[in-house]
Amino acid sequence: MRSLFVFMVLGLLAGCSVPMSNFPAPTGAPSAPPADPALEARAEAVARRFVAVVDQVEPVAENICRNEIGLRKCDFRIMVDADPHSPPNAFQTEDNWGRPVIVFTVALIADARNEDELAFVLGHETAHHLMGHIDRSNQSAQAGALIFGNLASASGLKDQDLEEAVNLGAQFGARFYAKDYELEADRLGTLITYRAGFDPVRGAEFFGRIPDPGDKFLGTHPPNSERIRVVREAAAELGV
Repeated sequence: MRSLFVFMVLGLLAGCSVPMSNFPAPTGAPSAPPADPALEARAEAVARRFVAVVDQVEPVAENICRNEIGLRKCDFRIMVDADPHSPPNAFQTEDNWGRPVIVFTVALIADARNEDELAFVLGHETAHHLMGHIDRSNQSAQAGALIFGNLASASGLKDQDLEEAVNLGAQFGARFYAKDYELEADRLGTLITYRAGFDPVRGAEFFGRIPDPGDKFLGTHPPNSERIRVVREAAAELGV
């Protein structure tokens, strides 16, 4: 299974396909460009690095999930977004059965400078599930929708205006704790990264290369400097 995952990621990174020499080319069709050995070698190294990180981090997150937090759904599914145009990103979601899913874009895997950065991002995303952030966000969204809906109804709003107020309340509720959730995931992700044998402080250097969201009202992410501070504090508590 792991070897299959290695070659799947390798194919996504290198854009590999079945050699065209295996099929007769149409008359007059240009021949396929020769493969770049250096590019293929780099893609293979990056793919194997990612899979090695998953092999070390995933069991740690699942152990914390089952044995320390006591959740039932702890079997993480790690996926790679094959869209070459997707920007560097990773996120946590759930499938239709509530199984936690972590998605990495190819760009993020290729952009990571070392194993520590990949490990920290993976630890951070698994931490979102361990702390129940999706359910908590949904509950906040429902509460916001209810409050805004009641206020709008009491003010005499109806139909589309009332619906827009409810939607606005849901958005407000979902984002109200978003920054706190990110910092919580950074803190727990630091522990997961450390227990998996990686350096979380070095991994958090990834924040220094991504756009800083600043401290916007109802923003979804806190400032990068605050996230780095939280990671360093959590790492110091672990003796890193």
